[in-house]
Amino acid sequence: MSSTTLPDIARKLKKIDFCMMSTHGASGAITNRPMSSNGDVDYDGDSWFFSYEDTNKVADITRDPQVSLSFTEPPSLLGKPGMFISIEGEARIIRDNAEFERHWVPDLERWFAQGAETPGLVLINVRGTRVQYWDGEENGTIPL
Repeated sequence: MSSTTLPDIARKLKKIDFCMMSTHGASGAITNRPMSSNGDVDYDGDSWFFSYEDTNKVADITRDPQVSLSFTEPPSLLGKPGMFISIEGEARIIRDNAEFERHWVPDLERWFAQGAETPGLVLINVRGTRVQYWDGEENGTIPL
């Protein structure tokens, strides 16, 4: 029986900036791309990502909101593998400037030069339904 809890997963996610987001492309094939968690890592089942609206990922989510996020924690200094975390969930596209402001961090200006006022900006919210993890010694599933 696994002893890992959602707060344990949340602590791991605080150390991981990028994940791979998987969506279902127009042909139905799975499509992957790296996404930054933007430092928004107080994980409670929700993940938040900024994007431009006119991207394939936004079109994919509009067609089919079921997505998967894959995170990999780096190995420890002693060589123990880091944790692999997969989050399945449902995505939604947010076009609300008040939500942009709540989730904005200054480092995002690297990709969105006009900040939360960048034309075509959207926020992708992924509400997790299930977390799966593996760390080389333990694996398990946490329903959300």
